[in-house]
Amino acid sequence: MRKCFCVLIVLMNSVVFGQQLEDTNSFEIYQLRGNILPHSKELYHLITGHPEGVMVSFSKKTHGKEAWQKLYNYPDYGGYFLYQDFKNEILGKNYAIGAHYNFYFLHRKLQFKIAQGIAMTTNPYDKVDNSKNRAFGSKYMGNTNFMLNFKKENLADGFGLEAGFFFTHYSNGRFKSPNSGINTYGINLGLNYNFCKSKPKIIDTVTVSLKFNEPIKFNFVFRTGFNESITIGSGQKPFYHIGFYADKRINKKSALQLGADLFLTTSIKEYIVYRSIAYPEDHIDRNTDYKRIGLFIGHELFINKISLETQVGYYVYRPFDLDVPIYDRLGMKYYWTPKIYSGVAVKTHGFLAEATEFSVGIRL
Repeated sequence: MRKCFCVLIVLMNSVVFGQQLEDTNSFEIYQLRGNILPHSKELYHLITGHPEGVMVSFSKKTHGKEAWQKLYNYPDYGGYFLYQDFKNEILGKNYAIGAHYNFYFLHRKLQFKIAQGIAMTTNPYDKVDNSKNRAFGSKYMGNTNFMLNFKKENLADGFGLEAGFFFTHYSNGRFKSPNSGINTYGINLGLNYNFCKSKPKIIDTVTVSLKFNEPIKFNFVFRTGFNESITIGSGQKPFYHIGFYADKRINKKSALQLGADLFLTTSIKEYIVYRSIAYPEDHIDRNTDYKRIGLFIGHELFINKISLETQVGYYVYRPFDLDVPIYDRLGMKYYWTPKIYSGVAVKTHGFLAEATEFSVGIRL
């Protein structure tokens, strides 16, 4: 009888402990106000006011149900909706939806939000009706957001306050020209609410070991999609970007990368022919090789089955001088198995996007 009672107590404690680790729900709403970052001469005439907006996010707050949650100090994850008014008749207004992560520091008083999604503009470029909008060449585009907030939860009946800084980015990855894109930055003031009034105590100190031993892995990745040259109306052309690199995990969170890219961007091939005919004074040979080869270094941040990838490269072979010789890539990958992954990334030259790349890769 005593043994049965002990077993029952253990089972009850397991159930209670398991319930404490379950994800809980929260809600955040922010008021945004800021400025447009003029990264291109094509944008100066579009800056006529201070953009304003509202972001709403619904989050799952983690409490350690899975090992990776404790490793990252119990982050939040969920979805968001963003509305921005650029205070300019040419630019119009943007709406975006997507997914986000919230990471916490300084005893959960400092929150860093990363959000990625799809946006729609109300007033894209049109050759006849809106030819001055060189920022948004298409109605739909990608949206990236960063926020750094001081946050205080549960001040009264589950409600709390937060305030800080934001950065938003819109671009269609030059799927269609023109595509200068828009970056805005500024301050935000927010209200948060926790649906679970009695959430378990979360310890801010990560106790999971970061040590991770793994040999160097070799990756082959194929990236493709469509983009358009800087000539408006030239049409979308396919591209094929092939990468090979080695990576080394330095701990459970991070890996360093070193590799090479081969860029077969057919829109550049078409652009070379166009330039050779339209601008004979430039003496461009229409048979100039359009291919490019780059060497890059990178970093990969692993979050469960998802990873965030950042790379910076330099063209070592580039017969046609189109962009600056340094390129960068920011992307997200999902590991279907430890060896097979797919992803999406934006390849840029500074603030100017060249392509949105959809990829599949193997890690051996």
